[in-house]
Amino acid sequence: MILRDAPPRGPLARLKHFIKANLLAGILFLTPVLATFFFLRFLFNWVDGILKFLPAPLRPENILPFRIPGLGLILLFLVVLTTGFLVRNYLGRKLVSIWDRVIEAIPLVNKLYLAVKQLVETIFNRSPQDFQRVVLVEFPREGSYALGFVTGLATGETQRKTRQKVLNVFVPTTPNPTSGFFLMIPEQSVIPMEMGVEDAFKLLVSGGIISPDKKNNQ
Repeated sequence: MILRDAPPRGPLARLKHFIKANLLAGILFLTPVLATFFFLRFLFNWVDGILKFLPAPLRPENILPFRIPGLGLILLFLVVLTTGFLVRNYLGRKLVSIWDRVIEAIPLVNKLYLAVKQLVETIFNRSPQDFQRVVLVEFPREGSYALGFVTGLATGETQRKTRQKVLNVFVPTTPNPTSGFFLMIPEQSVIPMEMGVEDAFKLLVSGGIISPDKKNNQ
């Protein structure tokens, strides 16, 4: 027998129920809409600030009779595209190598520069094959579990000294999955998961609020 909440009785109770239900529905709908709108507005305004680096005679507001939002985004796109084209040729690679050596020689600045560079390269150079499957591992202690991504099979000295099949597993942090812990775990110590990598990322970034269930998705 399934017990259900009795419908509200009386005009005051029905009014309170009406307000509560519709207010919650409005919040659930408008919050992501407004958050997206203000984020895009901030992004456009911030990117349009790039136009201030142009000489005054070349700025759009001094040429066009009206302001066009998003011109800064177009300029940024062209700058990034042109920079990418230049650094991919032989001369560009040499200049980038010289630039890296100069930055590495500057105390404090080199640590920040290298950290950001490694983070960007990790994010954009990562292929879908890097995260092969999702597993559960006992981490950070026995009896507690964390989601991990198998990135490959450990090789060389690790396999020789453990004398068992060891997996490379990346355990990301929450809510920022770009950082985490690198573990080498015997294959029999991990618990394979049926969820895909994308669903696992949703679970991690949301802190467990979004919990995909394979059975419910079928």
